Amino acid sequence: MSATVPFQVPTAHGPKDVTVSYARVGHGAPLVLLHGIGHHRQAWDPVVDILATERDVITVDLPGFGASPALPGDLAYDLPTTNTVLGALFEALELDRPHIAGNSLGGLLALELGREKRVRSVTALSPAGFWTEAERRYAFAVLLAMRGIAQRLPLPLVERLSRSAAGRTALTSTIYSRPARRAPEAVVAETLALVGATGFDATLRAGTAVRFTDDLPGLPVTVAWGTQDRLLLRRQGIRAKQMIPHARLVRLPGCGHCPMNDDPALVARVILDGSR
Repeated sequence: MSATVPFQVPTAHGPKDVTVSYARVGHGAPLVLLHGIGHHRQAWDPVVDILATERDVITVDLPGFGASPALPGDLAYDLPTTNTVLGALFEALELDRPHIAGNSLGGLLALELGREKRVRSVTALSPAGFWTEAERRYAFAVLLAMRGIAQRLPLPLVERLSRSAAGRTALTSTIYSRPARRAPEAVVAETLALVGATGFDATLRAGTAVRFTDDLPGLPVTVAWGTQDRLLLRRQGIRAKQMIPHARLVRLPGCGHCPMNDDPALVARVILDGSR
């Protein structure tokens, strides 16, 4: 069921009001799912029903993305602030160290929450932060181009393109290796989410100097990478394994940057296995 939750975030200048949109379904141990930059919680729809048979699944629209309002003007979209916001969200939803899985930006945030001991396991799908500077510039250029194209496309054209496999490929092949499998209405919705992402620019600016450089001792960690990831190249998974030696590194054959749509059964199994 979709809902919103208002809560306060502590800051150096006093508490600030934040509202987050989320959906919750299923039974079992709590599992929070975080999407990537420019996306929304519906990115997880292909795997939610599978996960919900064994987990209490909470999909979150990050502040400034999807249906969640932007952060208050004096709050940054950097990692420390986002960690604080997500920690306050966990308290508001009465989640005591949930399992967490994230994709891209969401994978980086999941690892950061693991570093801060706010979660009991981490599954990161193509997480940001393991790039070289050249790889980061490439990824950011692609993301900016994707958003620029989406902003220029009239909605009727997006809807028309979404009705054919070729059109869905044109719109989403950067992040999916099997874009024809994406439902037309999902393609339209995520294109609109990319256009309307009020936190996009600030999040991208904050990510310019980001690298994940910490081990996560004592915490179960899974890092999974699609073999067809065209945004964050799969060799970054090797760097993640070097940084977090005890992490389970999983290859996702034939999957792109957002593997949840490309192979839902495999991705759901990876998340369930990593969150026991």
